[in-house]
Amino acid sequence: MKHTAKSIRSFLGARNFELSRSFYQDLGFQENVLSEDLTVFKFGQLAFYLQRAYVKEWIDNTMIFLEVENVERYHQELSAMQLSRKYDGVKLSGIRIEDWGKECFLHDPSGILWHIGEFHTK
Repeated sequence: MKHTAKSIRSFLGARNFELSRSFYQDLGFQENVLSEDLTVFKFGQLAFYLQRAYVKEWIDNTMIFLEVENVERYHQELSAMQLSRKYDGVKLSGIRIEDWGKECFLHDPSGILWHIGEFHTK
């Protein structure tokens, strides 16, 4: 193919659409409402769609990897937000060291698993 891709965006579902919207706003994503059932969240050039749709098997198997420059700093900022106190079901893990780099995990209010990682530089 001779086309140039400009972005790739996932569609995420939500058990409670309004609660998930609030969660992602708290994380610093900028929301652009597309319809009453669909919104796009952006952070710089990154983006994903959140839709008012819940299929348990789909949500339970959805994972997103967010690469960050400094996973320790990102984890500290997430910890300071105390998201698990504000949102039922939200969990933040500690940082794990892997062969490829470091990562922590964040479950959103619906149970979607975010891998937040930093790759080793060579």
